[in-house]
Amino acid sequence: MNRIPFVDLRAQYLTIKDSIDTAIADVLNETSFIGGKHVKEFEKNFATLYGVKHCISCANGTDAIYIVLKMLGIGPGDEVITTACSWISTSETISQAGARPVFVDIEPDYFTIDPAQIEKKITPKTKAIVPVHLYGQMAQINKINTIAQKHGLHVIEDCAQSHFSELHGQRAGTFGVASTFSFYPGKNLGAYGDAGCILTDDDQLAEKCRMYANHGALIKHQHQMEGINSRLDGLQAAILKAKLPNILDWTEKRLQVAGWYLENLQGVEQLTLPVIRPDSKHSFHLFVVRAEQREELVKYLNDCGIDTAIHYPVPLPFMPAYRYLSHTPEDFPVSDQYQGSILSLPIYPELTEEQVKYVCEKIRTFYQ
Repeated sequence: MNRIPFVDLRAQYLTIKDSIDTAIADVLNETSFIGGKHVKEFEKNFATLYGVKHCISCANGTDAIYIVLKMLGIGPGDEVITTACSWISTSETISQAGARPVFVDIEPDYFTIDPAQIEKKITPKTKAIVPVHLYGQMAQINKINTIAQKHGLHVIEDCAQSHFSELHGQRAGTFGVASTFSFYPGKNLGAYGDAGCILTDDDQLAEKCRMYANHGALIKHQHQMEGINSRLDGLQAAILKAKLPNILDWTEKRLQVAGWYLENLQGVEQLTLPVIRPDSKHSFHLFVVRAEQREELVKYLNDCGIDTAIHYPVPLPFMPAYRYLSHTPEDFPVSDQYQGSILSLPIYPELTEEQVKYVCEKIRTFYQ
């Protein structure tokens, strides 16, 4: 068995090589490097496939969150509630907007923000909630929306890991005032560099976000505000546009790979397998287990030619960046308990059943 990488972007490229090569050649021939038809067409195609009015592309998923926060008027003196378990983009953008991040622990089964704990964190300073649909699993967004409406708060969905996930038949990113997506190369829909977007049905918010991401102007030299430079370049847009027709099929293949793991790892008592929220579609950006003897297992799998990863080894409130908030492990017991056991196994659409069985066989051998 050849080495099994954690993600195999080359394998994906080879399945769509002609369309990717053509897309790149078109950009080079047209020299449409910033803006242009490829960006406009990707925005239109993604919004149409997703079923929303507006797709505002930007340089990356981190900027996407920051832009929405700023254009909703969130700034100094405000608080924004988010999850204790995510990549730092979710919380650092709150600070960059001038607000204060307020962390909430996760649900034990699903790794997403626990709605039961949100309300006790709301103060007169709270302006928004940023739930993260982590690993491809939907948060309890309906409950979060109910809480937000009760207190007059914005909901901004961080969908960096949940392209085309669903809850009650509705897609992630269509519940809040806006949602943000990352197209980092390893994402379910990934560019060949940094890229991101904002989705919204709010016409006014869409215009403000588009303006802010482009130096505060919709028309060159006519700056309505001071903005930032956060544009999706033509090359990444063309690559994303070429990949987009495959995304629904790739999502189904991820579900198939996850199914093989769940089938072949049943009964391994030292592992806690992922649980899929009822009436939802998990897009399995990551396949995350909780494993006893994790460090030893990681080394053993590496020796067997299997790459793994940890998402995320330190919960956000315990990062040095947030030491000023003076949190203790008792503040986030679930996140604290899980940080020593979570382990991400390889998952991508091109992974074969034979490869999955090999990974599972090695895990079983390790624990035996």
